[in-house]
Amino acid sequence: MSRRDAGPDGRMPLMEHLRELRNRLIKAILSLVLGGIVGWIFFDPVWDFLKQPYEQVPPDNCIGGKCDLVVHGIFDGFFIHLKVALIVGAVLSSPIWLYQIWAFVAPGLYQRERRWTYTFMAAAVPLFGLGAALAYVTMDKGLKIFIGLAPGDTDVLVGVQDYLSYAQAMLFIFGLTFELPLFVVMLNFVGVLTQERIRKSRRLLIFGVFVFAAVATPSQDPFTMLALALPTIVLFEVAEVIAYFHDRRKAREADPYEELADDEASPLDLDAIDAELEKGDRTV
Repeated sequence: MSRRDAGPDGRMPLMEHLRELRNRLIKAILSLVLGGIVGWIFFDPVWDFLKQPYEQVPPDNCIGGKCDLVVHGIFDGFFIHLKVALIVGAVLSSPIWLYQIWAFVAPGLYQRERRWTYTFMAAAVPLFGLGAALAYVTMDKGLKIFIGLAPGDTDVLVGVQDYLSYAQAMLFIFGLTFELPLFVVMLNFVGVLTQERIRKSRRLLIFGVFVFAAVATPSQDPFTMLALALPTIVLFEVAEVIAYFHDRRKAREADPYEELADDEASPLDLDAIDAELEKGDRTV
C-alpha cells in the first residue's frame, strides 16, 4: 500500500503501518550497506584520519617511545575494517536514513509542519557533523589525561578495538547530542513546547546537560565533559531565541476571537465594514 492509498489525513491500518515501517527500514539499511562498501574501499585514508588523535599522545608511557596501536586477535583486522566501514556508511547515508524517518512520520503532521520538517532535516546533518568535528579535535585531550595517569614504570598497550570503540562513541555521542536543541525547536514549532516553558526550565536544563555530559562521554574526564556541555548549552540558548521569535510571530497571527466564549458576541470590525461599504459604492 502506497502513501497515496492512505486516507487524506495520513491514517493507515496497523498492518499497513508495519509494512511501511519495513519498507523504510529496508531503504535505510540498503543506504547504510552502500555507504559501508564505500568505507571498506577507502579504509586506509579513513583509518589514517581516525588514528591521528591517538598519534598526538605524548610517547612517555609507550614502548620504545612510540605509541602504536595493538591488534590482539586473529580476526581483529576484519572487525576493524567492518567497524570503520559502518562508521563511514552511517555518516554518508545519514541524509537518506534521516529522510526515511521523516517520511514515516510526516503523514501524521499538518501541512505546515511538513514544511518545517524539510528545514529541520537540512539542519540535522550539519549539526551532527559539527558535533562529530568537535569530538574529533577533543579526543586527544582525553587520551592524554588517562594515558598520562599510568605509572612511569609501566608501558601502555592500547588495542585497536578499544581505541576504535572510544572514537566511535565520541563521534556519535557528540553528533547526536548536538541534535537535541533542534528537537526542542521542532517541539516549539508544532506547538508542544513554548518559549516560556523553556525559560522556566533553563536551570534544570543546564543541570541536566552537565549530568548527561558527565555520564555519556566515554572518558568522563572534566575536559571532555565541558567540551560537550558548554556548546550544547549555547545551542539550547539559540533554540530558545528561535522559539521566542516564533511564539511572538504566532501571537501576532493568532485569531482575535479565539479566546471568546461560544455565547459571547464578537466585537464589530469597523474597518472591514467601511471597506465593504466603499466597495459597494464603487460597484454602484
